[in-house]
Amino acid sequence: VQLQASGGGLVQAGGSLRLSCAAYGGAFSTYGMAWFRQAPGNEREFVACIHRNGWTKYYADSVKGRFTVSRDDAKNTVYLQMNSLKPGDTADYYCAKILDRATMSSSLSVDDIESWGKGTQVTVSS
Repeated sequence: VQLQASGGGLVQAGGSLRLSCAAYGGAFSTYGMAWFRQAPGNEREFVACIHRNGWTKYYADSVKGRFTVSRDDAKNTVYLQMNSLKPGDTADYYCAKILDRATMSSSLSVDDIESWGKGTQVTVSS
């Protein structure tokens, strides 16, 4: 499967952005999807994930209550709505297909990922 993320940009603190990730190839509705992010000098970290059922979702504590992950299987697309953005949210954001054998939780790691999309840059100014 190929993944293509978009929607990043520059926003002021307190603002919002919506990231999109389109999937090409494979049966999108049958697998879980995740968002990770990586700030300069830092490791890639989990942000959010969504089960193939569409209602089971997990979030990192740092984004809980501000970010919402969703999916539209008719469009083979997963979204990340980001509200109340903070400078600490500045990073490259990556969408990912979760391995079928992985257990979805807020502890999802890079080892649970089968394939990655290219990152989309999010910059939050203070």
